[in-house]
Amino acid sequence: VQLQASGGGLVQPGGSLRLSCVASGSFFRSNFMGWYRQAPGKQRELVADITTGGITRYADSVKGRFSISRDNAKNTVYLQMNSLKYEDTGVYYCNLRWNVLREYDFWGQGTLVTVSS
Repeated sequence: VQLQASGGGLVQPGGSLRLSCVASGSFFRSNFMGWYRQAPGKQRELVADITTGGITRYADSVKGRFSISRDNAKNTVYLQMNSLKYEDTGVYYCNLRWNVLREYDFWGQGTLVTVSS
């Protein structure tokens, strides 16, 4: 399994960015795709994830500002980030996981999001 993330960059506070992540390879049809982030000096944390059926989960810090979606036909997950804040700065990692007899967990290479004026 390979995950290719894109869409990071430099944005001013209040601005928007859209991240994309394409999964390739062989994986279980029913799965979670999501985004995690790691800010400098902090642990990696969940931003949002979404099931194959469209059930979503968000970190409290991004609720109402970020929106996760996926296109199952394209094996792609998106993260629309609006009203960005300084504290949203970090490396955003795409994640794909499922559990069939055991946990399968895959990560993309990360894309940097910098919120700065």
